[in-house]
Amino acid sequence: MKNRHRVAVLSVLSAVTAAMVGSFYWLMLPGLSVADREPSAMEQDIATWLLHQSVPDAEKRRANPLGIHPPAAQLTAGRDLFRKDCEICHGYAGDGKTEIGAGMYPRPPRLRDVVSTMPDGEVFYHIRNGIRNTAMPAWHLPDAQLWQLVAYMRNLPGVAPISPALAVARTGPVPDAHYVGSAQCRNCHQEIYDRWSKTRMANVVRDPKTHPDAIIPDLSQSNPLVKFTRGDIALVYGSKWKQRYFTKIGDDYFPFPAQWDVAHKMWRPYMVPNDADWWAPMYPPDNMMRPTGPLCDGCHSVNYNIQTKTVTEWNVGCERCHGAGSEHVRQPTRDNILNPARMNFVAANDTCIQCHSQGRPLKNPIGGRYYDWPVGFHMGLKLSDYWTLEDHKAGDLTFTHFPDGTAHKNRMQGNDFVQSLMYARGVTCFSCHDPHGSENDAMLRRPVNQVCLMCHGANTQNGPHAASIEEHTHHKPGSTGSECVACHMPEIEQTIADVNVRSHTFHFITPSETDRLKIPNACNKCHTDKTTSWAAAALKSWADRSPWRMNL
Repeated sequence: MKNRHRVAVLSVLSAVTAAMVGSFYWLMLPGLSVADREPSAMEQDIATWLLHQSVPDAEKRRANPLGIHPPAAQLTAGRDLFRKDCEICHGYAGDGKTEIGAGMYPRPPRLRDVVSTMPDGEVFYHIRNGIRNTAMPAWHLPDAQLWQLVAYMRNLPGVAPISPALAVARTGPVPDAHYVGSAQCRNCHQEIYDRWSKTRMANVVRDPKTHPDAIIPDLSQSNPLVKFTRGDIALVYGSKWKQRYFTKIGDDYFPFPAQWDVAHKMWRPYMVPNDADWWAPMYPPDNMMRPTGPLCDGCHSVNYNIQTKTVTEWNVGCERCHGAGSEHVRQPTRDNILNPARMNFVAANDTCIQCHSQGRPLKNPIGGRYYDWPVGFHMGLKLSDYWTLEDHKAGDLTFTHFPDGTAHKNRMQGNDFVQSLMYARGVTCFSCHDPHGSENDAMLRRPVNQVCLMCHGANTQNGPHAASIEEHTHHKPGSTGSECVACHMPEIEQTIADVNVRSHTFHFITPSETDRLKIPNACNKCHTDKTTSWAAAALKSWADRSPWRMNL
């Protein structure tokens, strides 16, 4: 009896086992070896946890001998190694969006996110030893080179996801959050706060009563343009190219009709004529009838209220870019604050474009006033629902545009940038600029040429396609003409008098375009004693340049 029962049980188990094997074969095994699919979220989480646990603690504790801020030469060496050995799978920005990477299982990870969760020693360990059952090989390079790679991977070029679905940040406003001011951020972000507090972003508008050093010119020196005194000045605006002075009448501020030219150290009149900015004809031709609230203050403050005409704080504070922060201050998590660095490229760039562009609100006037900034927009919303960039008709030279659509004046970096290939590829404003501040001009993340060469190098996928930078520029190393920005970002956009800022289309303007369309070109901006014919002939003599492109 017992034997018959045992046989029956074994028969059932055998049948169940056969059924499971058969099901596995028919349902799961076919296609199991296919690499061209995404791992499940559970599989990724388990694999990530196992990966972290596989590294010995002693290896994790190893510090990079190059330090937290490696010398530029070491980063350059790391970049060159990355391009040679890693870029084919990981991509130049480390996002894994390559032809080879797209066919791997598992996919190459987004290095910027992965590396941020690992100490240097763990990153070193994975490069040295590889990762089993992935396409990551072991690299038997000298330790010095491996540490250079680790350093560079912490300084990868900043490129945002093209698709909103690939962005990893919160994108909508935080419910119930309100503005609290930048000082509240200092407790947790002291180093960033200290850097930001020294930037022009944090000091574009200053009260001379609390900052007596804010006023640059000597007001005791008489000038026919200056009909105001220090005591009349409620706020000072600007310090790099020009400085303007606002007085307060009632609950509004108004600009005096004189401005200080910082570069030339002289007074110039300030009055926007009716044929300049679009809003000028909407206001009387009198500065004391043109309040800064609708025309300026929305971009020079955090949380400007058009009803009460009050602000949370003057200047470009933390919440201008990260959204209202009360919930994050109460309980700091990634999910209750906005981080442009983790958004898709449109939302990320709109952080800056909201103010660094020429345009107008979609609804205007508002409450009987015409506004020159995106009223109603704040981080977490869609800028294009509130703001439209200034229109341009091809072939027309206007106050705002050159005939080809390049900006003609300052504060149009956004108008320029959205036309560029850089923008279309996911490069963001803060890929190059550090909004928290840096020691470099224009708050660049690195010295100017180094910023460009993070992504562009001789004979790399992104070009230039030449044996060396000098062979591409046809100028001596270290010279102005060998700087990337000299040709691709010429200073042709007026801010005051003959002081210009750089174009952000990254388009090389040829001498023939200067002749046809009156757009200044880079060659003659430097070689002021030469003609456009001379410049055109010089370019035609460069064998690595297409004569057809030079004649555009």
